[in-house]
Amino acid sequence: MVQQVRDIMTGTPVTVGPQTPVEAVARQMREDDIGAVLVSEGDQLQGLVTDRDIVVRLLADTADLTGKTVRDACSSEMMTVSPDDEVGQAVRLMQEGAVRRLPVVDNGRLVGIVSLGDLAVERDPDSALGNISAADPNE
Repeated sequence: MVQQVRDIMTGTPVTVGPQTPVEAVARQMREDDIGAVLVSEGDQLQGLVTDRDIVVRLLADTADLTGKTVRDACSSEMMTVSPDDEVGQAVRLMQEGAVRRLPVVDNGRLVGIVSLGDLAVERDPDSALGNISAADPNE
C-alpha cells in the first residue's frame, strides 16, 4: 500500500513569526527538544530555521545576537510537499535537495512538517536512524 505524507508527518509543527528574536527560538528548540522551527505569518509559510542555521548564519559571525530575528537565520527558499503526496516523493525531494526536513503545505496553507527521522521510523524502524529517531528525548 502506498503511503501518503499525511500518514507520517508531524501535523502540529512549532511555528514562529519572522520577527521572533533568535534567542527565543533557540530556547523553544531546547524546551521542545527539536532542531527546526517553521517560520510563518498566519498559515503562510515564510521559511524554516534550524539549530544549525542559528549557529552557522549568526553565531559564527558574532556572539552578540541582540536584535537578531528568525528572518536573519532562516532559509526562505525551500521545497515543500503536499499531505497527499506519496512518501516516496518526499524521499526523492530530500535526496535531491540534500535536506532533512520538508514543510507540508496544502493549497498554500502550512499543515505540517516531515523529517528524515519520520521517514526512518516509518520505512526502516530497525535502522540506526530509525532507532535513534524513535527513542525518547534526552533530558
